[in-house]
Amino acid sequence: MTMIERYSREEMAKIWDLNSKFDYYLKVELAVCEAYAQMGTFSAEAVKQIKEKASFSVSRIDEIEKEVRHDVIAFLTCVNESLGDLGRYVHVGLTSSDVIDTAFALQIQDSGKLILNDLEKTIGTLKNLANLHRETICIGRSHGIHAEVMTFGVKMCSWIDILERQRDNFIHALEQIRVGQISGPVGTYSNISTEVERITCENLGLKPARVSTQVIARDYHAYFMQSLALIASVIEQFATEIRHLQKTEVLELEEGFGKGQKGSSAMPHKKNPVLSENLCGLARVVRANSIVALENIPLWHERDISHSSAERITFPDSLILVDFMLNRFNGLMENIVVHKDNMLKNTDKFGGIVFSQKVLLSLVSKGLTREDAYVIVQRNALDAFQNHGDFKANLLKDKDVIELLSIDEIEKIFDKQAFLQNINEIYSRVLI
Repeated sequence: MTMIERYSREEMAKIWDLNSKFDYYLKVELAVCEAYAQMGTFSAEAVKQIKEKASFSVSRIDEIEKEVRHDVIAFLTCVNESLGDLGRYVHVGLTSSDVIDTAFALQIQDSGKLILNDLEKTIGTLKNLANLHRETICIGRSHGIHAEVMTFGVKMCSWIDILERQRDNFIHALEQIRVGQISGPVGTYSNISTEVERITCENLGLKPARVSTQVIARDYHAYFMQSLALIASVIEQFATEIRHLQKTEVLELEEGFGKGQKGSSAMPHKKNPVLSENLCGLARVVRANSIVALENIPLWHERDISHSSAERITFPDSLILVDFMLNRFNGLMENIVVHKDNMLKNTDKFGGIVFSQKVLLSLVSKGLTREDAYVIVQRNALDAFQNHGDFKANLLKDKDVIELLSIDEIEKIFDKQAFLQNINEIYSRVLI
């Protein structure tokens, strides 16, 4: 793990540790007190003293919770020990989920800022590679088989397009879940004003939920988790491509290999795509967690806590993992080794059979039917493919071909630059 990966993971993990969780709880409680003060219900002086004195200790909360068996009550009891008589102003008209779900929204927002920063940084790295390899010729593949000539830069443009779309999806999901609630039992504001909720949420940088039923509806959270799963899945898409391109018989890309690094305990020659494999494995965990979020949507009546135990695992884990994955993938791409010579060599395999469509179209332009032209081209291409031969040499010996195409015309067909005539148009759509 690099220093950047470690720092990033620690920064994200800190948002989700126990001390931070209760600190977010306290932010919500203090924001409610501020709202009451703004409305003139509480004295400004009392709220000022509460903000100065309110504190908690995780160890003390744990101690109280062993007796009361309720984490929010344990938290409030601990805070009230630091407030004395001022404690009567805390948690007035609230229910536990008002604090839990609103604090949860704050944790998600702060985590989201880190993810957005990761996404921008990674997109920037891919853009650098795209600019560097605009004309680096490589082979495009379909079904895992050589298709036609392209450039490595265009492949990077595709990745940029995908990752920018996931960034935009994530921004939308993060905005959707920027909601809090201060609505009391079953969300009817029976002992608290809607104005308290409005002011509290505004001061916390949140929007009040349109309707809350003692909890914020979990479709918000499921949608957010799907956005994380999409990010993880496209990283896996990219990592899978790197793994293929690092195969010995392909060797167009390689993960950077550090001085002193070893690939195998048994085989000293090995350099394995371990970072990419790691990313593929982690993506499975994030996707699995997104299914849990979907299953958390159907709660009983206005509220139960079946979602709570799962979310304490899936949200911290998924956000920490996606943060880690983006940093790991970014580092991987910053240090990727591009073997231009092998990319070029692979386009020429079997005498350039990937130029088959251009031969086909050239024969059609000379008056052959598409069906007849296809038969001629296919027999020459398959002969080269099956017998480790040379497609171009086969064409030059085929009387059906040379009757219609001159040697110069055949040579021109095999010009790789002809495949790149619209590359700049693709770039203009992605690298604005």
